[in-house]
Amino acid sequence: SDPAAKALWESFMNLKQKEAVMEARRHLVEAASRENLPIKMSMGRVTPEQLSSYIQLFRNNLKALENHCGLLQLVLAAVQTLKHPQTSKWDNFLAFERLLLQTIGESEMPSVLNQLLPMIKSYNRRTKDDYACEDFLVLLIYIYSVVGEIKCGKELDIAEEEVKKALVKAICDEPEPSPLLQKIT
Repeated sequence: SDPAAKALWESFMNLKQKEAVMEARRHLVEAASRENLPIKMSMGRVTPEQLSSYIQLFRNNLKALENHCGLLQLVLAAVQTLKHPQTSKWDNFLAFERLLLQTIGESEMPSVLNQLLPMIKSYNRRTKDDYACEDFLVLLIYIYSVVGEIKCGKELDIAEEEVKKALVKAICDEPEPSPLLQKIT
């Protein structure tokens, strides 16, 4: 029922990450000011550590905690998300998705598939920063759904066959396939 929490939730849903995090800081600063908490406003990039330090101001003030618990929960969730070890991988995945979209706009489907191919790795060759089989399935579904009409031809057949082979090998090499991969196979 907290209007500030509702507004912040809308920001999280509708704004880019950087803007939403700045909005979280703004809401925290306003809430701390209303409660006369000793907040030191800093400019520049918002970090999860900075948001955590602002949240700590509310820790010893039960009334302030009660007044702003919805807002504090949302900001804590944002901090946990930003500190998650997979966050940079997710950011890279989105950047790669945008790169593929750009490639789709500039060239034919075989080029897009050939760009994807070297990144499909078997379980034992994959690092923590590499994408899993499910990630490639998501990308392929996305690519084929946005590309529109595809010109068939030998080059496309070859590129698709290479991607299929790489995906099948990667899926078969999984020591414990996810429920999604189990359903597919």
